[in-house]
Amino acid sequence: MKQRRLGRSGLTVSRLGLGTMTWGRDTEADDASAQLAAFVDAGGTLVDTADVYSEGDSELVLGRLLREVVPRDDLVVATKAVITPDGRYDASRRHLLGALDASLGRLGLGHVDLWQLHVYDPATPLEETMSALDDAVSSGRTRYAGVSNYAAWHLAKAATWQRAWPGRAPIVSNQVEYSLLQRGIERDVVPAALDAGVGILPWSPLGRGVLTGKYRTGIPADSRAAAQHFAEFVRPYLGEDSRRIVESVSTAADGLGVSALAVALSWVRDRPGVVAPIVGARTSAQLLGILDVEQLTLPQEIRNALDDVSDV
Repeated sequence: MKQRRLGRSGLTVSRLGLGTMTWGRDTEADDASAQLAAFVDAGGTLVDTADVYSEGDSELVLGRLLREVVPRDDLVVATKAVITPDGRYDASRRHLLGALDASLGRLGLGHVDLWQLHVYDPATPLEETMSALDDAVSSGRTRYAGVSNYAAWHLAKAATWQRAWPGRAPIVSNQVEYSLLQRGIERDVVPAALDAGVGILPWSPLGRGVLTGKYRTGIPADSRAAAQHFAEFVRPYLGEDSRRIVESVSTAADGLGVSALAVALSWVRDRPGVVAPIVGARTSAQLLGILDVEQLTLPQEIRNALDDVSDV
């Protein structure tokens, strides 16, 4: 798998990242183990988790696999903090640094490679939040600092603040939703990231699973839309506007002799500013289909057609 530099930093990561949001809940430990092994065998390096995924069990599962399945040094380990167990946002120094220590404990690591602020917290002064990132880097508990779900002005303000004084930890990434069904970040977040030298890590690059085409004729019983804890997450992308885009993706896939998944993921992977889409799979079989995308580069005429049909 090809590697890309994360923003203007010296850190290189695989151009697909492995998401672990379902590990410890919908994905059993044995399947998670098979996924991680297949991902590394394909040349993948970036593995993304968060302290609130599966109430901390995602980090526990990943930590065990780093001890038993894949050498820790083979991976770029990323996690997140800000969201509390009861769903509040807390980007105070007290919460953030405590959450980082708890994540390291669950992962069984002395440091992570990328620590990300999961969401923007308007109730905490930005300078306090950024100082926690500085402490995390200077203490060696993380090598790099990033953000997630930051709007353009949040990102520009944070990145500028960190560049304003020597020794502060630069913001190297922003993890945001981005797909053919959600291109809103192209208006302002992508230009802000390009200007600040921040790499984009798209989450839900397959439109919450809708772009695979699995919902074209209904809701499969084993799909996320059929699961109580994911149904409302998928529902916004099951309307007529999304259906039109999904049909175009499927038409392109038929013409190329590949899957709709491959077309949709290849499209977002090669957009300006994108470093590595974060992909999640419920099973190792699903992940193997995702990893096949490495071999595909969309012809320009197909990219143009998909741009037009999904234009923001």
